[in-house]
Amino acid sequence: MSAAEAVAGVLWIGATLYAVFGGADFGAGLWSLLSGRGERADRARTLIDWAIGPVWEANHVWLIFVLVVLWTAFSVAFSSIMSTLFIPLSLAALGIVLRGSGFAFHELARQLHYRQLAERIFGVSSILTPFFMGTVVGAIASGRVPVGNATGDPVSSWLNGVSLLTGALFVATGAYLSAVFLVNDARRAGDSDLEDYFSARALAAALAAGAIALAGIFVYRADARYIYDGLTSEGLPLVILSAACGLAVLVLLWQGERRGARPLAVGAVAALIWGWGVAQYPYLLPQSLTINDGAGSGATLTAVLIVFGVAVVVVLPALAFLYTLAQRSVLEGEAEAPHPSRPSRS
Repeated sequence: MSAAEAVAGVLWIGATLYAVFGGADFGAGLWSLLSGRGERADRARTLIDWAIGPVWEANHVWLIFVLVVLWTAFSVAFSSIMSTLFIPLSLAALGIVLRGSGFAFHELARQLHYRQLAERIFGVSSILTPFFMGTVVGAIASGRVPVGNATGDPVSSWLNGVSLLTGALFVATGAYLSAVFLVNDARRAGDSDLEDYFSARALAAALAAGAIALAGIFVYRADARYIYDGLTSEGLPLVILSAACGLAVLVLLWQGERRGARPLAVGAVAALIWGWGVAQYPYLLPQSLTINDGAGSGATLTAVLIVFGVAVVVVLPALAFLYTLAQRSVLEGEAEAPHPSRPSRS
């Protein structure tokens, strides 16, 4: 393995972590938007706030990490992607800002209509942000990002069948992950009613994601053949693993069993992402720029790997500790768990 390939692996680790943790956060915003009105809807939104409140900003660490590594180690690919896809990237960045503002201000708003407005901004931005991120991935997968500064079409590069389908898949996957996570959070809060509520939504989101993925077989075969061929050959074992994990989650939730669903859901998403990486190898930009051709100098790659090693020792344990404290509900200043409508199942 070359140094460039090692750094590409580091980049993919960051992308996987952001897809899992950031995707679950975006999905929580979707469920907040779709929860409707009424007593149970209010409890669902309260549970969402309680679950993601301590960690939602921390999850953007992974996005920053991916952008910095891409910019530092693979500057040609970075400039090509950013210049051609500046429209969806700008819309995704705007969505992140609006989403953060909506989440922060809906707790502070004193008047009901302002609080509801902030909640809607939070929810809508939680859908649009992963959607536009997905269109970026779809544009890269379909080979619509040529090498060079602003050499690709700024509109048709991401407004096409592959990009739109990939954006929809990103939204559905985040909704699926979030619902599975929230089932566990409802269990922590002792609310069996919300366990069932989010379990049903996890099943619905899983079916939606599966339907989009099936449609993607035909869309990718027609318009992103290199990735399609990779997913049906070298990446196929990981695709099968992803499907197996996803089906196992469906069986567990259908049977009312909550334990084990969350790691299996994470495994389903992570396996699909790595299957994608295997399918795209050895390219950063499919059939245009390989990992080795697009890499920076040896000194730069070595520096990135050293910094990653330091991050593994310093940053990852800190984030793991934060997530652990959040799951145990012992963070100072954290809101109390939502009061259940009826006792939890034993």
